[in-house]
Amino acid sequence: MSENVVRLHKDNDPPGTAAAVTTLTVVPDRPDTRPVPLWVRSGRAVKTAVTHERTKSAGRAVVRHGLYTFNGGRIAARRAWDGRTGSRYERMIRAAEAAGNLEAAEEWEERLQRFRAARHHRRMDLLHSPVDAAKGVAVGAGMSVGVLVALGVVLAINSGEVRDVVTPLSATIDFIALLLRIVQIVWGPAVTIGPFLALLALWSVGRRQQAAPQWALPANVRSGEGEPITPSIVVKALRDLGIPALRNAIKEMGDAGASMLGPITIAGCGVEVDVTLPSGVSTIEVQNRRRKLAENLTRHEHEVFITIPQAARTVRLWIADSGALDEPIGPSPLVTDETMTADYKKGKAPWGQDLRGDAAALSLYQRHLLITGLSNQGKTVALRSLALWLSLDKSVQFLMGDLKGVGDWAMFDGLATTLIQGPTDEHVIEVTEMVEGAVEEMNRRIQAPPGTAFPPLIVLVDEAQVAFMCPAKDEDKRPYGGSKANSRYFMAVRKIHNQGRAVNVLMWQGTQDPTNENLPKLVREGAHTRAALALGTESQARMALGDKAVDGGAAPNLLRPGLDRGTLVVASDGITIPAGQSSITVRTHYIDDDAATAITDRAKALRDGVTTLHAIDRGKERDPLADIAAVIGDSPRVRTKDVLARLATHNAGAYGEWSFIDLKRVLDDAGAEPYKSDGVMVVSRDRVARALANRDGDDSASAS
Repeated sequence: MSENVVRLHKDNDPPGTAAAVTTLTVVPDRPDTRPVPLWVRSGRAVKTAVTHERTKSAGRAVVRHGLYTFNGGRIAARRAWDGRTGSRYERMIRAAEAAGNLEAAEEWEERLQRFRAARHHRRMDLLHSPVDAAKGVAVGAGMSVGVLVALGVVLAINSGEVRDVVTPLSATIDFIALLLRIVQIVWGPAVTIGPFLALLALWSVGRRQQAAPQWALPANVRSGEGEPITPSIVVKALRDLGIPALRNAIKEMGDAGASMLGPITIAGCGVEVDVTLPSGVSTIEVQNRRRKLAENLTRHEHEVFITIPQAARTVRLWIADSGALDEPIGPSPLVTDETMTADYKKGKAPWGQDLRGDAAALSLYQRHLLITGLSNQGKTVALRSLALWLSLDKSVQFLMGDLKGVGDWAMFDGLATTLIQGPTDEHVIEVTEMVEGAVEEMNRRIQAPPGTAFPPLIVLVDEAQVAFMCPAKDEDKRPYGGSKANSRYFMAVRKIHNQGRAVNVLMWQGTQDPTNENLPKLVREGAHTRAALALGTESQARMALGDKAVDGGAAPNLLRPGLDRGTLVVASDGITIPAGQSSITVRTHYIDDDAATAITDRAKALRDGVTTLHAIDRGKERDPLADIAAVIGDSPRVRTKDVLARLATHNAGAYGEWSFIDLKRVLDDAGAEPYKSDGVMVVSRDRVARALANRDGDDSASAS
């Protein structure tokens, strides 16, 4: 127990003396036993009562039933007014005109004219009805009295009593008096109960129409999970968006508000409908209220997507079945079909499914690629699945830099020509030199004779933001990172973006949380295929996909981090996008590390063998013969032009300018001369290996 010591001076003793100080010990841990004031307890009780769930439920019930009665009266009055006037026909005419359906407008106008003619005829009849009614009553009364008197005469003749002549007439009068007494007895209670019965009838009308706010409705009605989408539900959801012009236009249309809607069609795990907005309502107003529209449709925000088709003043709504987007999609065909191969030029990578449940495939032919998103949203898996498919085309070569360095790309060891893994500045330097080597290879290809075919070279950098933000500088004080003209990584990427596509040298990048600092504008706009997973803000979405895609409805910033992992928005001409849209949402297949390793094993079996370089040798003297042996790998023999291409990819700085003469000179000097096989010049693996062994043996003998 802690104690606080308080010292008090006595009035009569001078300060500083022992007698002048009185020590008190205050124990703060001791529970306070003072009674709580009554007003405090009352306030707490009131607060508890007000916030109690039963109090809230009772309040909602009062509001709900009160509004049932009030709005029921409005509905009944509206129906009565529609029945007595031509307002219903006028609304139909305006709705048809708004929809551009002139034939329907003319038909409703004819119906209105017929209604008005019939109403005029009824009113003219009412002018003559009092006289006709009086005449009818007089004639009817006279006939009734005559019949009763005749009946009395018959009774009198039969009984012989003259007084029986008036018996039927007196009986009728007594019956009428009885009815009047009954009415007098019932009238008082009826007048008292009648208003309550009328209110009950209005309440019943309001309850059937659920004429109360959503928050006041019962829980089982308010949830509406799984409620099917109908035209009336869509119109009501649009009416309650809070856009005055839209609400007023729908009110004027009445039930014909459904004329704004196109056909509601099944689209995958949801439905799709086009909505033609009335004049004065812009598409951006509806897009900006996506959450409210989803809630009005009894859906979550991520279950409603709003895009802009080609038709003017139209929005396209895709509404998912409740909970459907939270269910995983099936495995990738790369995993289930072990015989699948790839075709870089004509094929498409099986990436996942669109929201309609259709297969989403992406063409990678001569397209630079950028994938971005928040951390841990599936960026690496989405990027890796494309590389896995392309690895099944044995003509494709890979240069890979993984600046995360946790083994996500380790399965490409023995498949990629270069694989650098690590997050340090040293790794960034090696990745930068790898990309610069690809630039030199690109320049060599550009200078080749026209018509020369080149194998695809994919330069892939994952976590590229690490390279852009690297502070390291070289010996000439040039920074490796940054976005200035002297930035080595930035300029190398820009050069590939500018000219690499023409000679099949392509740049793929994956990056996190895009900003102008870690993903410069020129690099973003240089990618032909841009995809984004969940992002934090709309400005980041614009950086990732571009203004056109976002203005057209792309909204990766509205994806749910964690819950929508693996779902991305794609803007590319390499994927089938519905007409009128600028992007498509894809739920990518998840391929785990074990499955990825199995796929790369199949890819390695298609190739002759690739020796993977894990570091860039900087400033070291090259051993051409050893490098030739490395690029040949396990193949018995390789064509000389393929050896030259592999050497240039292996180290563009050392071998980018090599020709057949340079290669032949090294092989001739080593005693591993190239020779012809089936009419083409090839290099023998065994000859090169034997030359290396003999050279190493001679070096050992001379050293001893």
